[in-house]
Amino acid sequence: MFLVRLDLQFFAGEKTEKATPKKKQDSRKKGQVAKSQDVTTAVVLLLVFLYFIFGAKQALQHIILIMKETFQTYLLLDVTEESVFTILMDLLPQVALAVGPIMLVALVGAVAANYMQVGVLFSTEPLQPKLEKIDPIKGAKRIFSMRALVELLKSTLKIVFIGVVTFAVLWLNVEEVLMLSQKSIADALISLSKLVFQMGLAASLVLLLLSILDYMYQRFDFEKNIRMSKQDIKDENKNIEGDPLIKSKIKQKQREMAMSRMMQEVPKADVVITNPTHYAIALKYDEEKMDAPYVVASGVDFIAQKIKSVAKNHDIIMIENRPLARGLYEQTNVGDAVPEEFFKAVAEILAYVYRLQNKV
Repeated sequence: MFLVRLDLQFFAGEKTEKATPKKKQDSRKKGQVAKSQDVTTAVVLLLVFLYFIFGAKQALQHIILIMKETFQTYLLLDVTEESVFTILMDLLPQVALAVGPIMLVALVGAVAANYMQVGVLFSTEPLQPKLEKIDPIKGAKRIFSMRALVELLKSTLKIVFIGVVTFAVLWLNVEEVLMLSQKSIADALISLSKLVFQMGLAASLVLLLLSILDYMYQRFDFEKNIRMSKQDIKDENKNIEGDPLIKSKIKQKQREMAMSRMMQEVPKADVVITNPTHYAIALKYDEEKMDAPYVVASGVDFIAQKIKSVAKNHDIIMIENRPLARGLYEQTNVGDAVPEEFFKAVAEILAYVYRLQNKV
């Protein structure tokens, strides 16, 4: 029996259940989300190389202008504090125009890649210092963990695939590569730049494909790491719903408030139908409020006695009808209209009550 109990405790603590929405939300608040850094790198590289292909001419013009100014003007100036400051102020706008668009494209790519993966997320939790990060034992476990092996495999695949792709680009342009020695420096630089852009673009596309696979693995690994045990789910539900003792007290308070409101309606009733000891149903007919008589109070045993006591104190007529009292209690709630099957019996009772009260 003891061993069986231990087995049950073991399986209850095993994390086999999918994370609840609350668990995922709490992890997100801590900055723990499924994200692949390779996706960001691949998108940034792809956009930068695309910019080079379509906007390299403009960047090259700014760089040539900077070099002209350097050789024609700045090298002829005396090196003084004032001249260095002047050169710096002249070069900064030119450098910004040459490098700024590239940095802007990289920034847009990084923001877009992160937004596609995790959306809008601000969290300071990852920035907080934690002593466990410098724990040598945990560090060794991370080095020799399955995740480290996966990262090694990813790095190997990236090197192999990118190497194969760049070699393929060179092989397809082997004639142009062999002709570089017979070209002028300007033509050779143009040919080399084209080859570099082609290799960079091909490598970026391959890296993007690998990063998609890595993102799928990161999602799988993240879902695995935030799995919950059955006991965790029970504890979470208990925390959400509150302590059972507090819940019972709240429900008791709610019942007391509901009974108090119900007892306040009893003096407005036209008649109270009783069992006579176990059931009490207070009815009222108000044609402006409802087409049929409706229940203003209903109870059994102690509550029934309470209803009859209030009715007696306010001179509300009580009629004994056991089948009708039981039927109304079982088929209606407070505020409900009398069911059609009881119309005749209730109408006869109300007619009798109204005659006693000289209303009819």
